Amino acid sequence: MTARLRRSAPPPPVRVVHLGLGAFSRAHQAWYTDRAADGDGWGIAAFTGRRPDLAEALSAQDGLYTLVTRGADGDAFATVGSLARAVPGGDHDAWLGAVASPDVRVLTTTVTEAGYLRAPGGGLDSAHPAVVRDVAALREDPRAPVVTAPARIVAGLLARRAADAGALALVPCDNLPENGRVLDRVLRDLAGAVDPSLLPWLDAAVSTATTMVDRITPAPTDADRAAVLAATGVDDAAPVVTEPFSEWVVSGAFPGGRPAWETAGAVVTDDVTPYEQRKLWLLNGGHSLLAYVGSQRGHATVDEAVRDPHCLDLLQRWWALCTPHLLLGRERAEEYCAALIERFANPRMRHALAQIAGDGSQKLPVRLLPVLRAERAAGRLPDVAVTVLAAWLLHLRGTGAPVRDLRADELRALGGRPPAEAVPAVLATLDPALADDAELVAAVRSRAGELSGRR
Repeated sequence: MTARLRRSAPPPPVRVVHLGLGAFSRAHQAWYTDRAADGDGWGIAAFTGRRPDLAEALSAQDGLYTLVTRGADGDAFATVGSLARAVPGGDHDAWLGAVASPDVRVLTTTVTEAGYLRAPGGGLDSAHPAVVRDVAALREDPRAPVVTAPARIVAGLLARRAADAGALALVPCDNLPENGRVLDRVLRDLAGAVDPSLLPWLDAAVSTATTMVDRITPAPTDADRAAVLAATGVDDAAPVVTEPFSEWVVSGAFPGGRPAWETAGAVVTDDVTPYEQRKLWLLNGGHSLLAYVGSQRGHATVDEAVRDPHCLDLLQRWWALCTPHLLLGRERAEEYCAALIERFANPRMRHALAQIAGDGSQKLPVRLLPVLRAERAAGRLPDVAVTVLAAWLLHLRGTGAPVRDLRADELRALGGRPPAEAVPAVLATLDPALADDAELVAAVRSRAGELSGRR
């Protein structure tokens, strides 16, 4: 007989609100909060981006879910109970009420790199149609339903100010350098457009932390649900599968308090940057390399790609290129890379390259370009970076993993031009300066021809 997940006691009181409920957040923030020494006092009200499916599935099992830690030699199963409420993103009144609650002291986010809707200069893309609509709606009515992540947060902050609910810490957990600064800037840009009087209140009542999160978490599958059922007898509609490795680095002020995440293994520090660089360039940059090059070579998952000697050689060359530029130093970088080989090669994770390949226009500027710029400033043209850019171009031209990107239509159109036009046009979407680098443009065009079998 199968069982369903049910609580035997009331859920923990809601003191954290999360935006972007998905597998990534449940393998990280929710897990650390559940395992914190005082976790029973810090329940999470988690809101989906838009679709209600996951919230409905989790609500039917009292917010509980199974975390499957998938090692190369077997699985470990644990029930996570920190989600006190799982709410569809479309329930805007519930969102406003949660953020405005004086009991809530922390708001965390995982909305992906694309969800911050930044313009090329780093601020809010105020011309984006969805942003324009949301700004107009909030000017008219601060409680109006909105759809973009920045507008949802600003709407919540407007409600919190109206309720005089006290201090709040914002904790972004997406793979962006200085993600706290990124979130702070887009929120201030949007708040200034909606109600400039909110800005001094933000200065007084809201702090923004910066974080680095490192734990590979593939998209859940039906097979994962079946594995949980077979091993535990529990019919879990929303399990999460992740790897044994986990790291969360947090820096910032929490004037209203926070869970004791450090008791669950999180690193609390004054400077996230060295950890952030290491993870973004080595892990995430390595993932992007494998996603574009590996899928061109017919591979479907990370472990398949890393077993390909050609892909492995490129990966190790990329890591060697990055290492001199890392703040953590060569020894610690080499230790991390050795661990990454084991993590990437785990044959039981089945981390899909198509999942990683999504939103390359947002990911490559933070995963690849910092190292490329440093090398170009030194007068060098790194061959492995050229290969990744060429593989991304071919991806946009319809080979390898399918194109799923915030700018997909624009990128497909640019990538579909004749090569002489396509290369500078596509590179300019990452950074206009790249299109002016004639040596780089020529190298990417030549490499794309080689990879596609055409000269």
